Amino acid sequence: MADPTVTTHTHAQQPHPRSPRVKRANRLGGDTLAGLLFVSPMLIGVTVLVLLPILATLALSLADWNFVQGWDGLTWTGLDNFKKLLDDPAFVRSVRNNLFFLLAVPVYMLVSMVLAVLIDRYVYWKGFFKVAYFMPYISSIVAVAIVWQVLFQPSYGPINEVLKAIGFANPPKWIADPKFALASIMMITIWVSIGFNLIIYIAGLQSIPKDLYEAADIDGAGAWVKFARITFPLLSPTSFFLLVTGIISSFKVFDIIAVMTQGGPIGSTSLMVWYLYDQAFVNLKIGYASSVAVVLFAFVMLITAGQWFAQKKWVNY
Repeated sequence: MADPTVTTHTHAQQPHPRSPRVKRANRLGGDTLAGLLFVSPMLIGVTVLVLLPILATLALSLADWNFVQGWDGLTWTGLDNFKKLLDDPAFVRSVRNNLFFLLAVPVYMLVSMVLAVLIDRYVYWKGFFKVAYFMPYISSIVAVAIVWQVLFQPSYGPINEVLKAIGFANPPKWIADPKFALASIMMITIWVSIGFNLIIYIAGLQSIPKDLYEAADIDGAGAWVKFARITFPLLSPTSFFLLVTGIISSFKVFDIIAVMTQGGPIGSTSLMVWYLYDQAFVNLKIGYASSVAVVLFAFVMLITAGQWFAQKKWVNY
């Protein structure tokens, strides 16, 4: 015979359907469902447009596939594509070019920071200068590239005409010279990127408390001391953000290369994304191009992770 006390105790532990605990659980469940419904378009978009292509790229990097032949042309090759990359001088050159291209990031960050301090502190018509510097960033990159093609024209371009006028007998041929082509592309990138970085730095400057500068003035600190001890350290979170996004952007440079040089002359401006495009859509080597994409992804992840760990030593929050 069952013990009536045990049965009574068991029934006493069950919450009433109208108890506050049950109502709270139902409310939380409804809130969770509503939240999932609100974010489901974004989750579906990220899954379809980002996660699935990444997984497909990882899979195709292990295969040799000419997509013109359909699925019948798919052959699994394992790690052969990655072994070929190590022996491919064109790929090695694109990696070297990309690493050299990274030097443009600290250059335009430094120029942007100096301009932001000057505009924020010492210049009238701040709005005009913000718009003037920001215009190249929001302009069509195709239009920007065409304008710079004219400026860099080696025979009668305005830049070389000015250099000849001031005494340079043989000015550089710029994008037509393998020695100067990549540096020329970097100069254009610096010019375009200054505007965005300038706006972000001005926003960071305006968030610094004015009391710190007033206290420094009372102590007799000069402009350089205030910049080194107040402005630069308190702008470090902004600099960290711009450094990470700038390096990631430098690995995605494609449009200006496609318009101006197509990777030439002699591969001097062939960056990793351009090499990937050339292998995938010109040579139709989808598997090989996917292996380039995987290496590119690994580069970006490793550099970003390194920056994330290093920021603990120089970023002040």
